[in-house]
Amino acid sequence: MCGIAGAMGPAAAPLRERVTRMTRAQAHRGPDDEAIWESAPVSGGADGPVQCVFGHRRLSVVDLSPLSRQPMVDEATGVVLCFNGEIYDFRHLRKELEGAGHRFKSQGDGEVLLKAWIEWREDCLERLVGMFAFAIWDPRDVTLTLGRDRMGIKPLYYTQREDGTPDAGAIYFASELRALVAADVTERRLDPVSLETFVHNGFVPGPATMIRGVRSLPAGCLLQIPVAGGRRAEQRYWQLPTADRSLPEADAVEAVDAALRSAVSRRLVADVPLGIFLSGGVDSSAVAALAQAASDRSVTTLNVSFEEAEYDESPQAEAVAKALGTHHRRLALSEDTFVAGLDDALGSLDQPTFDAINTFFVSRAVREEGLTVALAGTGGDELFGGYSSFADLPRARRLLGGVGWLPASLRRGVGQLIGLGLGHAGTRSVPPQTRWGKLADLLASPPALSDLYQVSSALFTERFKERLLAERAGTGQVVAGLPAELEALLSEATREQPDLHATSMMELSLFLGERLLRDTDAASMAVALEVRVPFVDHELIEAVARLPEARRFAPLRRKQLLRDLGTAGLDPAIFDRPKAGFELPLDVWCRRRLKGRVSEALLDAEACRRVGLRPEAVRQLWQAFEAEQPGIYWSRVWSLFVLLTWSQQHDVRI
Repeated sequence: MCGIAGAMGPAAAPLRERVTRMTRAQAHRGPDDEAIWESAPVSGGADGPVQCVFGHRRLSVVDLSPLSRQPMVDEATGVVLCFNGEIYDFRHLRKELEGAGHRFKSQGDGEVLLKAWIEWREDCLERLVGMFAFAIWDPRDVTLTLGRDRMGIKPLYYTQREDGTPDAGAIYFASELRALVAADVTERRLDPVSLETFVHNGFVPGPATMIRGVRSLPAGCLLQIPVAGGRRAEQRYWQLPTADRSLPEADAVEAVDAALRSAVSRRLVADVPLGIFLSGGVDSSAVAALAQAASDRSVTTLNVSFEEAEYDESPQAEAVAKALGTHHRRLALSEDTFVAGLDDALGSLDQPTFDAINTFFVSRAVREEGLTVALAGTGGDELFGGYSSFADLPRARRLLGGVGWLPASLRRGVGQLIGLGLGHAGTRSVPPQTRWGKLADLLASPPALSDLYQVSSALFTERFKERLLAERAGTGQVVAGLPAELEALLSEATREQPDLHATSMMELSLFLGERLLRDTDAASMAVALEVRVPFVDHELIEAVARLPEARRFAPLRRKQLLRDLGTAGLDPAIFDRPKAGFELPLDVWCRRRLKGRVSEALLDAEACRRVGLRPEAVRQLWQAFEAEQPGIYWSRVWSLFVLLTWSQQHDVRI
């Protein structure tokens, strides 16, 4: 697990200096080593010789020796690899490559990826199981290739310099957006599309980023850039599977069981101390149980406890750990600790998001315990129907089916009238922004599941977004709270799918793919902790898609199949409680110790204007939260607080 950076552009441009700055801006991702590599100038560029430069920060996890140092150069071909992540099946691939005549110097997965590219080029991606983002310079066809894993667990951002700059046409890339900003290879300007989608979602859905002109390489994509031929379009090599009913139920369940066990056992390979996040819920308990079953000694489990009893799941986690016989550690997180570490937590964010702070504090506590790798249960809810969306969205679709013949404007008006009748509007300066407060948006929505998902998950109603944003993005650039490109992709992918599978696809693509995975990467790598996510194994995802819907999801929200396969032998009563999810007590803390700081940020009118927000609307939202008005949750004010803080930290404005 590492941080990568690089550039390809005019040989006369200051590429090395900028790549060095990007690499050092990511020192937290790889405290064990730093290296810069540059090619000799090559001919063929439109404006003269071209050069490629790679930078690498190393977090040593597998093969700690200098033989796995990167950027890694193959002496025979001159192919160069700069890689972030883990290839879990590297030992199997190594044997196959040795059979084809390749010889290895190291014991790590990086050299296996390098040789796999030399042997199979882009076809090697079909063989990789893991999380990765990589850059490869291949002098055989004088091409730079950028690639990202199927689910986008590891991030990769890139930008191209515009005409009129000394390095016009140069491509820059990095593991973190803020590395590109720190090296001044892009303007410090907020992207209006991303600002609008952030206000809707509380995070920035790709492929746009919060900085104008910087793009996130989509999950499951390659970008190949030949020196002689300009930039090629992104090429998708994998996408989420559609529902497949070709297997008998018993065979499909057996395949999921095998894939689940393999996904966990593969992720236990490390040459450094490893542990497991254990909240006491079904997902993390299943990971811990399967890890313990695959290990010949007690695995280490960890959970975070809070003074606020309603947020503390320590008793459940300890009950699971005792039943499994793990070496368990309880890590306390108090309000005082949170307040003292808030600046570090906010500084860990690569892009604004309302929900990465919890991962930072957990990751830091785990790292301070001496661990370098941790497994997490992320993805179980999305795969097996653990969220309320799996019940709510099909219900909403049926509702719209009964009134869909009415004009959207009339449906919206009916929703607003119902809200008034329920007392959810009236004289309040900020009506509720959840549930009944969003009824008008729901009734006016198209019946497509992707549209309904976006209404249900929105932080704010359409009417309040109009009040918050000084300007909206151009017509057609934002659709249903998403960049038009992403919305079209998801709408097409889910259109013909059964409701529950389509809901899973939306959760996997957006909540997991565009928020949880990105948040986890940034927050954990800020403290040099590698987090592995067995449920986001692509072979497991493909196996789960072949399950009959009833076996996969029924009864809704219980994740019964995951319980059967992953937590057999544990007392079912441990899990028979309301779903909590791992949350910090931010609602409580924002009203106590954090109140002054959040208030100061939100009531700074000039700061609001700099990021494209209307100060009066922000002020009214904060006052409504202070007054504990219904439907004004902590996430609404916290998301704007994070946006203002992040923009100030990086000196960016609209």
